[in-house]
Amino acid sequence: MSRLADLAIRAPRRILVVAVVLFLAAGAYGSSVADRLDPYGADDAATESVQADRAIQRASGLEAAPGVIALVRTPAGARSPAGRRRLARVAATLRAEPLVGRVAPPVAARDGRSAYVAAVMRAAAEDPRDEAARRLDERLSRQPGVTVGGWLVASDELNHVVESDLQRAEMLAFPLLFLLSLLFFRSLVAALLPVLVGLVAIVGTFAGLRLASELGSVSIFALNLTTGLGLGLAIDYSLFILSRYREELAERGPGGDASEALRRTLATAGRTVLFSSLTVAAALSSLLVFPQRFLYSMGLGGTMVALIAAAVALIVLPAVLAVLGPRVNAGAPRWLAHRAQRDARPDAAGRWYRLSRFVMRRPGRVAAASAVLLIAMGIPFLSISFTSVDATVLPRDSVPRQVSESLRRDFPAGREAPVVAVVPAVRAPALRDRVARIPGVDGVAAPQPIGDGLAVLQAHMSAPLFSRRAQDVVSAVRALPGARVTGSTAEFVDTRSSIARHLPLALAIVAGSTLLVLFLMTGSVVLPLKALVMNLLTLSAAFGLLVLIFQDGRLESVLDYTSQGALELTQPVLLFALAFGLSTDYGVFLLGRIKEARDAGAGDREAVAIGLERTGRIVTAAALLFCVAIGAFATSQIVFIKELGVGTALAVLIDATIVRALLVPALMEMLGRRNWWAPRPLRRLHARIGVREGEPVKVGA
Repeated sequence: MSRLADLAIRAPRRILVVAVVLFLAAGAYGSSVADRLDPYGADDAATESVQADRAIQRASGLEAAPGVIALVRTPAGARSPAGRRRLARVAATLRAEPLVGRVAPPVAARDGRSAYVAAVMRAAAEDPRDEAARRLDERLSRQPGVTVGGWLVASDELNHVVESDLQRAEMLAFPLLFLLSLLFFRSLVAALLPVLVGLVAIVGTFAGLRLASELGSVSIFALNLTTGLGLGLAIDYSLFILSRYREELAERGPGGDASEALRRTLATAGRTVLFSSLTVAAALSSLLVFPQRFLYSMGLGGTMVALIAAAVALIVLPAVLAVLGPRVNAGAPRWLAHRAQRDARPDAAGRWYRLSRFVMRRPGRVAAASAVLLIAMGIPFLSISFTSVDATVLPRDSVPRQVSESLRRDFPAGREAPVVAVVPAVRAPALRDRVARIPGVDGVAAPQPIGDGLAVLQAHMSAPLFSRRAQDVVSAVRALPGARVTGSTAEFVDTRSSIARHLPLALAIVAGSTLLVLFLMTGSVVLPLKALVMNLLTLSAAFGLLVLIFQDGRLESVLDYTSQGALELTQPVLLFALAFGLSTDYGVFLLGRIKEARDAGAGDREAVAIGLERTGRIVTAAALLFCVAIGAFATSQIVFIKELGVGTALAVLIDATIVRALLVPALMEMLGRRNWWAPRPLRRLHARIGVREGEPVKVGA
C-alpha cells in the first residue's frame, strides 16, 4: 500500500494516461462481447441426459429434441384441404433449411383448429444452429397464420432480451446512482468518481469476458452480473477510500499535507478494500467449480469485476486524488459542504455511536429479537420449490413463449417436451410396453431406430415438466435395463443432482475464504465463525422473502412478472455466493475500524461504538447505492434475472441494517474480550502474517 501511494503521488498523470489508453483499448475489444456469448447453459457433460443426447447425435447425426417448432393456425381444421396445404408449405420451408435433419409429422390441437410442425436440427456447432433457427424464424413468420417457437428460437430471443434489459438497467441506474452519490459523497467532483471507477471496471471486465469467450463457452447472463456488481463494488470501494481520505484531510486541517493523507488512506482503507475484494472474488470464484455454463460464467464475470474494481480503486482512484487533493470536495452546495465537513470528523456523539450504545446496554434482548426476526423471515425458505429455464421465462408478449403456452394448453399432454429414452433397438418394443405402464405416462410413440443398434422411445407425460410426478416418471424409465434418458425433465433432474454434488466444495471455498480473510484481519477465530453464522441468517431471510415474492407470486403486479410457482434452480447457489461475499465485504470494513480503535487503546465497548460511528453512515450509503446498481435488474423482463436483482438487494439491505446495526454490536458486547480469542499457535501465526491497518490512530481522531 505504501508503494502504491508513492506511485500515485509521484506519477499521477502518467497513471491516468495509461488508464485512459487501457480503457479505450478494452472498450474497443470488449464492445462486441454480447455477440460472442452463449445462452443460459445448465448442462453437465458427466450426466446421463447429456450422454444420452450425445449417443443420439453420434448414431443419427441429429439433435435429441426439436429445435424449431412452427405453430400453424388452421381455421378450417388441420385435416381440411386448406389446412393440409398450409402445413405442407410449412414443412417444405423447414426441409429446405440444410441444417434441418428431420421434420416430424404435424400434430393437431385438441380442437383441430391449429397444429404444429417440429424440426429436429442436425448435430452441428451451436452458432450455425442458432443462425439456421433465425433464418427459419424469418421465413416462417412471413407465412400467414404461422408463429415460431422451440428452444433455439427462444434462446436467441432470450439473448436479445438480456441485451435490451442491460441497456435499460444502465439507463436507469447511472443517473439515479449519480444523484444519490451527490447526496452521499457531498460534492459534484466526488460523486463523479465512483461512476468513473465503475465504468472502467465494467469495460475492463467486458474485455476479459470477450477473451474468455475465445477460449470457451461463456453465458451472456454474465453481462448482467458484471454490470450490477461492477457498479456496486466501485461505489463501495470509492466511498470507503474517499471518506477515509476526507477524514485524513480534515484531521490535518487547511493547508495540511495531502500526500500524507493519501498515504494514510491507502494504508488503512486501501488495505481493507484489497482484502474485501479478495473476499468477494473468493466467494464468487466458488461458482467456478460448477460445470454448468451459467454458474461458471457468473463466477468468472463476478471474480473478474471484483478484482478489476479493486485494482481501479487502488491504482487509478489514488492518482485522481493525488491530482485533485482538497479539490475532491469541489462542486458542493453549501448545505452539502457543511455535511461533508461534519462527516469527515466523526465523533463520539453521532447517531450511530448512540445507537451502538443503546444496543450494548441491552445486548441479549436486541440479539434475540434480531435473530428471531431473521429466522421468521427465513421460514418460507423451508417450502422452496425449483424449476428450470424454458420459454415461459420470456416476456408475456414473446412469440416463443406464446407458442410454448399454446402447446401446453391446446395440445395433447407432454408433446412439447417428452421423456426421451435411448434403448437397444432389439428391446425397444418390449421396453415401450413397460414405459407405457409407468404411472404418469400418457402415451409412448413408436420406437425410432437411429443406427448403431439403438432406438429412441418418446414418452408423453400428463404431469407438468418439472413436477415431482414428472421426475418420478424419469426415475422409473431410468430403472429399465439399458435405458439412457434425456429430455427437459431429465435434464432438470440431472442439473439438480450435479449442483448438489458440487455444492459441498463451493461451500467449503466460501466458508474457508471468509474464515481466512477475517482471521488475517482480526487475529480472532471467534469473529470469523460469528460472521459465518450471521451471513447464514442474512441469506435465510433473503431466501425466505424470495420464496414469498417469486414462488408464491405475492408481487406479480408490482414487479411485472408471472410466477413459475418455484425459483429457478441455479439462483439460490448464485445468490449464496454473491450475498455471502458482499456480507463479508461490509463486515470487513466494520471490523477493520473496530480493530483500529481497539488497537489505539479504546476499550471493547468503546471500540465497537467508534467503529459503528465511523462506518455506519458509509456502509448504509454503500448498501443503498449497491441496491440501486444491482436492484435495477428487477426491471428485467426475464424472471430469474429479477430474482437475482431483488434477492441480492434484499440480502444487502438486511445485512446493512439488522445485522450490522443491531446484531453485530449486540454480540460484540455479549462476548466482550472473547471476541478476539484465538489459540496461541494461531496468535503467533497472525503476528507473523496478519493484516494490519497501518499505525493506530488516536481514538478521538
